[in-house]
Amino acid sequence: MRRRPPYDVVKRAIDVVVGGAALVVSAPVQGVIAALVARNLGRPVLFRQQRPGLDGKLFGLVKFRTMRDVDQASGLVTDADRLTPFGTALRRTSLDELPTLWNVVKGDMSLVGPRPLLSAYLPLYTSEQARRHEVRPGVTGYAQTSGRNSLSWEERFRLDVEYVDRRSLVMDVRIAIATVRTVLRREGISAAGHVTMAPFTGTADTTGRDDR
Repeated sequence: MRRRPPYDVVKRAIDVVVGGAALVVSAPVQGVIAALVARNLGRPVLFRQQRPGLDGKLFGLVKFRTMRDVDQASGLVTDADRLTPFGTALRRTSLDELPTLWNVVKGDMSLVGPRPLLSAYLPLYTSEQARRHEVRPGVTGYAQTSGRNSLSWEERFRLDVEYVDRRSLVMDVRIAIATVRTVLRREGISAAGHVTMAPFTGTADTTGRDDR
């Protein structure tokens, strides 16, 4: 069994206290956003999806909806088609992430850590890239404050693994402060030619891939 550093115990306590307080304080704002989502995009107001968390175990991620439902008859098929100006505004300000604080309190996620990605990516990681799941995924992370969606997948995964190896209270505080700056400046919201990030299809150099 992998031994976890002592900081992980402190980190979990911080997640519960800070995440719980943020959930309570943001409740009125979340209520307003929920009403706006219902008016602009319809119901349900929450987006739910299974994502891999600690040790790759799946959990139910929850966020505010930012896209319309797929409707081929109306031409609403791709993410670019389905993302509305209202949804774009939620993403740019990261307000769509507020319900994710519930995942933090529950223990599915941490305030800081590698972002939870699609479960379909699990078999595509190299063994080194898969190390991003040695910690709980985060609401924000090292990669998000180093370029967000403007980074290549390989760069993101390198930063994720670097965070796993270097995580500490000082690093988490620095990432949290940098996150505020990134959100205010609206940096790296999307990759070139995409509304968010191009799908991950695997790393060209698959040396070290774990094919279990």
